[in-house]
Amino acid sequence: MPRPRAEQISVADTPYYHVISRCVRRTFLCGEDRQTGRNYEHRRGWIEERIRLLSSVFALDIAAYAVMANHYHLVVKLSPDDVIPLTDDKVLEHWCCLYKGAPLAQRYMDGQDLCDAELRVVARYAETYRARLGDLSWFMKCLNEPIASQANREDKCTGHFWESRFKSYPLDTEEAVLTCMAYVDLNPIRAAIADTPETSKYTSVRERIQQRFNLADAIKNQTEQKTLNNFTLPLKPLLGFEERIHRGFQRGVLFCLEDYLTLVDETGRITRRGKRGAITPNLLPILERLNLDPDRWCERATAFEETYGDYRKKRRRAA
Repeated sequence: MPRPRAEQISVADTPYYHVISRCVRRTFLCGEDRQTGRNYEHRRGWIEERIRLLSSVFALDIAAYAVMANHYHLVVKLSPDDVIPLTDDKVLEHWCCLYKGAPLAQRYMDGQDLCDAELRVVARYAETYRARLGDLSWFMKCLNEPIASQANREDKCTGHFWESRFKSYPLDTEEAVLTCMAYVDLNPIRAAIADTPETSKYTSVRERIQQRFNLADAIKNQTEQKTLNNFTLPLKPLLGFEERIHRGFQRGVLFCLEDYLTLVDETGRITRRGKRGAITPNLLPILERLNLDPDRWCERATAFEETYGDYRKKRRRAA
C-alpha cells in the first residue's frame, strides 16, 4: 500500500527532493505531437513561468528544473522555517498572490475595519496559509492544477491532464543533489532536443547562464490565464551556489557555479546507453563557448549570489 505523502517527506532528514510529474498517458501534451502535427510547445513556457513564480510565494528554492514534452523535473530545497518569522500580513500577501482568500481575509487585506472576533478568524486563516506555504504538496497542487485547467480549456475537453500525483525522491547527500541537478539540466540533451546546455530551453541551466527571467511577462501571461490573483512579490532567484563552508546556516548548494557548469558540460559529452543525445565531443568547453574567462565568470556568479542574498534580506526586513 502506498505511504501517505507526509510520511515520505521529512525536511528534518533531508530538505532536497527530486520531483517528477508526467502528463496523462505520457502523450505529447506539452511539446509537438508527431502523430497529429499539433504543437503544444507554448505549454512548456506556462510550466516554467509557474515554477518560477511559485518559488517566490512558497518557502522553497528551485535548484534545478527541466520542462520536457510530456513531463517535467524539479530539484527543490524545502525551507518551511522561512515562513515562521513572517507576520500574518506577509503570509496573507503571499497567499493572495495566488488566491483571493476567504472573504474575511479579503476584507482585512482591503483595509476594512474588523471587530476582535473577526481578527481572530483572520489570524486562524493566516496560520492555515502559513502551513501551506511550507508544504511541498501544496506547491505542487498550485503548480499542476492551473496548468491542467489551462490545457483543458485550450483543448475544449475535461479530464485528467497529469498522469498521477507527483513523485518525489529524497536527495540525502551533497553528491546526490549535484548528480540529480546535472541529470535534470541534461534532460533536453539526452532527449536530443538540444545540443548544448546554453541552448536547452525551459531549463534551469540556461537560466543560470543567461541570468535573466522576464518577471513582468510571466505575471502578465499567468494573469491573463487567470492563474494568479495579484502577484506583488519580487522574483526569487534560483538556489545559489556557495563555494565555501561557513559558520551558521548554509543556504545554497555547496559547490562552485563555474565547476557545476563544467560538470554538466563534461557529463553531457558522455554517451549513455538507451539515450539518443549527447554533447558533441569536439565542442569547446562551455566557458570558452560562452566567451567567459574564469575571473569574469566568478564576478558574474558573485553578483548573482549577491542578488539572491538581497532577496533574503528584503524578506527578513519585511518580516
